Amino acid sequence: MQRIFVIVPLKRIFLFIFIAITFIIALSIFMVGIGNKTGEIKQYNLNNNDILVKDIKKIPKVKVYMEKEDKIVEMDLEEYVRGVVSAEMPAEFNIEALKAQAVAARTYVLSRMKELGGSGCSIGKGADVCDTVHCQAYLSKEERFNSWAQKSAAEYWGKITEAVNETAGQVLTYDGKLVTSPLYFAISSGKTENAAEVFSGNTPYLRSVDSSWDKTVKNYQAITSFTYTNLANLINDKYPESKVSSKKLKSQISIVERTSGGGSVKKIKIGNITITGMEFRQMLNLRSSNFQIEFGLNAVKITCLGYGHGVGMSQWGAAAMAKNGSKYDEILTHYYQGVKIEKIDNIK
Repeated sequence: MQRIFVIVPLKRIFLFIFIAITFIIALSIFMVGIGNKTGEIKQYNLNNNDILVKDIKKIPKVKVYMEKEDKIVEMDLEEYVRGVVSAEMPAEFNIEALKAQAVAARTYVLSRMKELGGSGCSIGKGADVCDTVHCQAYLSKEERFNSWAQKSAAEYWGKITEAVNETAGQVLTYDGKLVTSPLYFAISSGKTENAAEVFSGNTPYLRSVDSSWDKTVKNYQAITSFTYTNLANLINDKYPESKVSSKKLKSQISIVERTSGGGSVKKIKIGNITITGMEFRQMLNLRSSNFQIEFGLNAVKITCLGYGHGVGMSQWGAAAMAKNGSKYDEILTHYYQGVKIEKIDNIK
């Protein structure tokens, strides 16, 4: 068989390498928290379970379902937490923000551990959690080193390890019970949301709080434009019963209700039906449900504020608080109202 060799100019090779490195760095900076995959709609169990910290005498291995490999891997709790922090929050952040992320991640996985009475992961084939944003994103040390710049990898991993070690065994509790929904996300609109207005169920520690620091983040605002025809087609494909028309679109789309917390769209009317703001976000792959719609001459412009579902801890807000001198416990008790930070003894 004759082999054909393609000679690629050296300049193009360097350009490709530069683009690849830039993409990896950007990806690490804008990773987002639980349920923040753009447009994703999740329903959380927003009720506390009956796991009391004082009753936890021994921590079993964490069973993690690795989606790509389609297998379950067991590991120590703190090893798992390191992998979550490295995947969910940029290592460039202040260490106090990383500590806050570690406590939230540890609380989440413990509340899901089946051997402690948790529900496990619904798609994890018997595991406690999976390694995707369905639960919490997780990356092994090897995976993380491969995606970081070589000169910074050891420093970053050491920083994350320090944040995890200095909070080892610490979890969030509410009324003495382990918090089951320590939700977090990337960027708020300036205030976080009340859980009851975004997800089904009411959770007292997930209440709207100030996060005005987020307004200084570079990607706080994002604009997406659609032609009238394209937007009408997207809506009709997803919701045929809406029966919208590109020529009448301006009169057929209207925001019905916003949340009282962060101001996200709660309900929006599209043609003959009314859907939630989250459903509208998912349909158009928007960064958040906090948006404004502007009908121009040739296009419909949608401006989104923030990034993610808006409930719980804003990761970029946590970074700003830490930069301004707040400690991790102050960050956590700000974003999760009424919680306490307790330590599990003999944790491994």
